[in-house]
Amino acid sequence: MAVKLIEDYGLIGDGQTAALVHRDGSIDWLCWPRFDSDACFAALLGTSSHGWWKLAPVDAITSSSRRYRDDTLVLETDFVLTTGHVRLIDFMPVENDASAVIRIVRGLAGMVSLRSELDLRFDYGSLRPALEIGHDRAVAFVGPDVVVLHAPTRVSQRGTCIVSEVEVSEGEEIAFCLRYGSATAAPPPPIAADAALRSTEEYWRSWIAKFTIKTRWPEAVRRSLLTLKAMIYRSTGGIIAAPTTSLPEAPAEDLNWDYRYCWLRDAAFTITALLDAGYHEKAKAFRDWLLRAAGGEPEKIRIMYRVDGSRRLEEWTASWLPGYRGARPVRIGNAAAAQRQLDVYGELLDAVAAAAKAGIAPTDREGNLVAAVIAHVERVWNEPDHGLWESRGNPQHYTYSKVSAWAAVDRFVRRGDLYQSTDGGFVRRMNGLRDRMHREICEKAFDSERQAFVECYGSDGVDPSLLNLPLVGFLPITDRRIDKTIATIERELVHEGYVHRRTSDGIREGAFLTCSGWLAECQLMQGRRVEAERTLEHLLRARNELGLLAEEFSVRNRRLAGNFPQGLSHLALVRAALRFEQKASNRGDGHGQ
Repeated sequence: MAVKLIEDYGLIGDGQTAALVHRDGSIDWLCWPRFDSDACFAALLGTSSHGWWKLAPVDAITSSSRRYRDDTLVLETDFVLTTGHVRLIDFMPVENDASAVIRIVRGLAGMVSLRSELDLRFDYGSLRPALEIGHDRAVAFVGPDVVVLHAPTRVSQRGTCIVSEVEVSEGEEIAFCLRYGSATAAPPPPIAADAALRSTEEYWRSWIAKFTIKTRWPEAVRRSLLTLKAMIYRSTGGIIAAPTTSLPEAPAEDLNWDYRYCWLRDAAFTITALLDAGYHEKAKAFRDWLLRAAGGEPEKIRIMYRVDGSRRLEEWTASWLPGYRGARPVRIGNAAAAQRQLDVYGELLDAVAAAAKAGIAPTDREGNLVAAVIAHVERVWNEPDHGLWESRGNPQHYTYSKVSAWAAVDRFVRRGDLYQSTDGGFVRRMNGLRDRMHREICEKAFDSERQAFVECYGSDGVDPSLLNLPLVGFLPITDRRIDKTIATIERELVHEGYVHRRTSDGIREGAFLTCSGWLAECQLMQGRRVEAERTLEHLLRARNELGLLAEEFSVRNRRLAGNFPQGLSHLALVRAALRFEQKASNRGDGHGQ
């Protein structure tokens, strides 16, 4: 299989899982039945022998183009040949029962021959299912899983592939339907493709129609919101970081992580962005998911969970997969789930406070959870942690982690009246803790020689997470220390308009796209509108032609890198774009001292 680039993929999804569709007509990644389930198409991390579904013209293609139907997750790919012109329409119906992928082929001119090659491989490409082939139906099953292909013509088995060939002429339309089901139930029947297409378009368009805020970048913001919506697990409200695993942050490196889980940090950031965009019901869904995930011992809150709120994410390696462009290991699960990351408490309470401000009434259970979280922060805030970037080395006293822990206490102190069960003496004690935390951070995290805040206590390097200090209101944007910190980050970490996490990232890693959104927000708050627009425009240029962003962007070769699409990148775009429509002031409930 020829080398494929991350930006050559498009996303389709149904709120239960998602698939990546390459511009050549192959679906190279799909986990069924959930985002965090085993993959049955894993060619993205290997070859076609690890599972794919390719539907494309048999003869040489002269040219191709693709797009989403306006305001939907319905993907269209046009193939032009010397013999004709066809359109491939890919989508996943948003149904309440078995998940499905529908692929419609529409003849636009002449006559075109197409071939469907379906090679299902469960357990991330390691298990070939048993097959039952009928006239126009194929049933694949292994263990608890069954997948049924309903084709518009005769299917046959060639080696491990389910193959069918069709001819489509101008004005003609055919459809393939692939459905997931349980091996203990009857194989799921086909879906009426035209009706499913209409209902799927209506679902996405009715949701995005609720976004009515005017912005200079309406297409980019709407597409980012739709992408974020596609990564919310409908059954629980959990928000995944990305639908993929082990797409490397750097070529041929081992910086490969599994992002198919719900990070509290990412989810909290996303909820804040959705609230800014007017989507209050999603904030309530996340609040309810969090209460379930936290259970009866909030001090044991983890930094990430599975989409249903369960907490087993043990990390292992799929050794049989060669990795994306040879980048090994392919990791399943995420060992960082067991890390201490103090920042999640601040991001969590910031999201809860934003939801309350938007009119989502707190429950008694929420009040008890918040108070327990704050009591835990009081005990652990001055301990080292692994930081925002989930370092797998020794814990450090990361500045952003301390500031975010401060923000948790700050939000609680100023909104303690929302929780009737909260003891007044406890609130007063937390008020004093907030002030002590602020003083210590200013003393230990600020380098008087550099005149800037630094990454962690005792270090001399800056880190782009420090851009969040004014965004969470730790200090006002006009504070000289903040001004110097932003200037230092711009001087040392911005290369060709993009923000990197470390000074060496221009060589090894790509630019971390979320940080460009943070910088644009800070520049706008400083009144530097022209510079902020320039920074945001760089972020916009990193998108592929479908409007999708990965985790990182390689400035050197102008390629996307890391897991894709990445929720944090899209929410950073949304937050920064909407900031231009707001008064340039501290974000949310920033305390500022």
